[in-house]
Amino acid sequence: MKAKIEGIFTPHMVPLDTQGKICEMELRRYVEWLIGKGVHGLYPNGSTGEFVRFSPDERRRIVKIVCEQAGGRVPVLAGAAEATVRETIDACQTYAEYGARAVAIVSPFYYKLCPESVYAYFREIALNSPIDVTLYNIPMFASPIDVPTIRRLAEFERIVGIKDSSGDVPFMMRMIRAVQPIRPDFVFLTGWELVLVPMLLLGCHGGTNAISGVVPEATRRLFDLVRAGAIAEAMTLQYRLLELFDAMLYSADFPEGFRAGVELRGFSMGQSRQPMSAEQRIDRAGLQRVLQCILADFGFVEAPAEGCPPRSGAIERDRVAQITASVIHELRQRGAL
Repeated sequence: MKAKIEGIFTPHMVPLDTQGKICEMELRRYVEWLIGKGVHGLYPNGSTGEFVRFSPDERRRIVKIVCEQAGGRVPVLAGAAEATVRETIDACQTYAEYGARAVAIVSPFYYKLCPESVYAYFREIALNSPIDVTLYNIPMFASPIDVPTIRRLAEFERIVGIKDSSGDVPFMMRMIRAVQPIRPDFVFLTGWELVLVPMLLLGCHGGTNAISGVVPEATRRLFDLVRAGAIAEAMTLQYRLLELFDAMLYSADFPEGFRAGVELRGFSMGQSRQPMSAEQRIDRAGLQRVLQCILADFGFVEAPAEGCPPRSGAIERDRVAQITASVIHELRQRGAL
């Protein structure tokens, strides 16, 4: 019996050591924590996991570690996007051997392709993959997969669902209306947590949400509330998560804000392989203090020693206020004030 692909799947980050290499021990500890906090599944090699910043061999190692640590307790939806269709099919074969439940494959990126080319690409994968495939629609980074193409691809038994990261509610509705009549078992996942409640209400089976890597228990609770019909309570939580998500997404280059959030939950994530300027490092310190204040509101961490200034909802203004408060606190500690 295959595990269901539904609920909250975490597109998690990968801890790096001081040499910029994968820190296996910390990755295993992080995976164990996510499972313990109630996520329904794991999603290595997603956008949040910075898959393009790892080599093909490293991507395989990441999936192997995650599958081993999960040990069948939760399904693994492994990102298998490679540069060519042949390499992608090879990755599908490897991840099937590792025990992944399915793979998520983004449409070809860099070159903008027409719908017919996108269809031909996924058709080739569907005919040759030994593991179930979920399409990954992320039009801001790759060739979009339109509704007619999704419907055509749904005719292949091996293609079992789609992860859509457009955040477009009407687009999701059109997909569901077009595909469900011919594939009632087809899975719809949203990659945009800002509309997780609305997406679940209109028929999505779950989400692949970066925020679940920082507050897995809150994201799982939101899913459970919707399933229980407690919509008003779910929307209250949705709005609370909105501030956290905006702070992590819009105040630094993605996914740097999420790295800062994960570190506040007690994990050593290391520095991104994307170099940062001195100014960006200062900005990140301020961001982390803003995130600490938000997470303290949830009760997940302690508030900063210097306290939390009132938040305006404007990320830049709040970050400057938090940096200022931190500097004043440090000067007082040194007796300079």
